[in-house]
Amino acid sequence: MKLGAFSVSLSVKDIQASKLFYEKLGFSVFGGELNKNYLIMKNGNALIGLFQGMFENNILTFNPGWDENAKKLNSFDDVREIQNSLKEKGIKLENEVTENTIGPASFVVLDPDGNAILVDQHV
Repeated sequence: MKLGAFSVSLSVKDIQASKLFYEKLGFSVFGGELNKNYLIMKNGNALIGLFQGMFENNILTFNPGWDENAKKLNSFDDVREIQNSLKEKGIKLENEVTENTIGPASFVVLDPDGNAILVDQHV
């Protein structure tokens, strides 16, 4: 199963303070919009998302179809294939992608400790 690019999506209290902190760790803004309270920051292959007021807890995020530079991969497992594989393995999904669709879609699953995992396909 190819899950695509990995990042951690952090729920932050003050996006400006978080931006400055992660810049000191060597991250730079890669995407997002500060005025919309979200940024994607990158340091080498490491990606973090900073999100103020969008969700309560931190989320592990995978982007099928993308590499760590948000470039489309030639070959990848579609989010619907991943969803079906997890369901066949008995993993409960918090929400699901509508079957018989194509293109961008996402679903969420919780790990045994309640950590959210977002599988978010943009292509």
